[in-house]
Amino acid sequence: MQTQANKLQELVGAASSGEAASRTKFIAITSGKGGVGKSTISANMANILANNGYKVGLFDADIGLANLDVILNVRIDRNILHVLKGECSLNDVIVPIKKNLILIPGESGDEILKYSEQFLFERFLEETKVLDDLDFMIIDTGAGIGEHIQLFLEAADEVIVVTVPDPAAITDAYATIKITSKTQSYIHLILNMVKSEKEAQLVFDKINKVAQANIGNGLKLNLIGKLPEDKIVSKSIKQRTLFTNDAPNSLASLDMKRIVNNLVYKLERKVLQSDTNKSFGSFFKRIIEQF
Repeated sequence: MQTQANKLQELVGAASSGEAASRTKFIAITSGKGGVGKSTISANMANILANNGYKVGLFDADIGLANLDVILNVRIDRNILHVLKGECSLNDVIVPIKKNLILIPGESGDEILKYSEQFLFERFLEETKVLDDLDFMIIDTGAGIGEHIQLFLEAADEVIVVTVPDPAAITDAYATIKITSKTQSYIHLILNMVKSEKEAQLVFDKINKVAQANIGNGLKLNLIGKLPEDKIVSKSIKQRTLFTNDAPNSLASLDMKRIVNNLVYKLERKVLQSDTNKSFGSFFKRIIEQF
């Protein structure tokens, strides 16, 4: 893992050498319905990336139910909406979680996307330069197929859909994939709370078969990994801790590390095919302009 991590950092660094643009990779994590573990996965994925030496930002973009502060057991007084209103600076709302990991709190409500006044927004974009040294921005979006969610998914480099092996969750995950396929031709899936690798593969095959038959569009789905039903995960959620810290050698943590490893490998290949550099400011600007 560490070798691949170092290799990717070198490749990304080479791609952005001599330019002021950011090298940040934007990973949006979403789901068709709530309660499937999306935010827990976002936080633990960011934690493992940070443990491997990457500089990582966690952006709580779950409009209507921003809760990463609860999962990470930190107190927030202000969020990104206060920055967009001009009431404080971006630095004032960034919450350091640990070495290499910060939280950017979102806003529980759709007001966050209504603040595009030219002067305030230009100042906000200027302030986002403090985030230009991030290697990854993990975006925890809301659940469902709402317009606001799709804006984040469209602007991301990679989209990961989380689901569980429950008929209703699978149906909702498919709906999310169908809508997202209009702007993203490659979508990852994580099967959470599964009993075995076999169950994860069976659920994925079912979703993939229906998608290929009905969506087309050159869509490619990738099972990037699975996570088990695990009491350690449930316990960490109740205690407001991260299971990848509490039990780094548990089955859930090892599976989470494999997911991150698969993601790193995918981006390692992708960075050779693209010289596009993106910053949090440009990412947010694309979202606001579409709103």
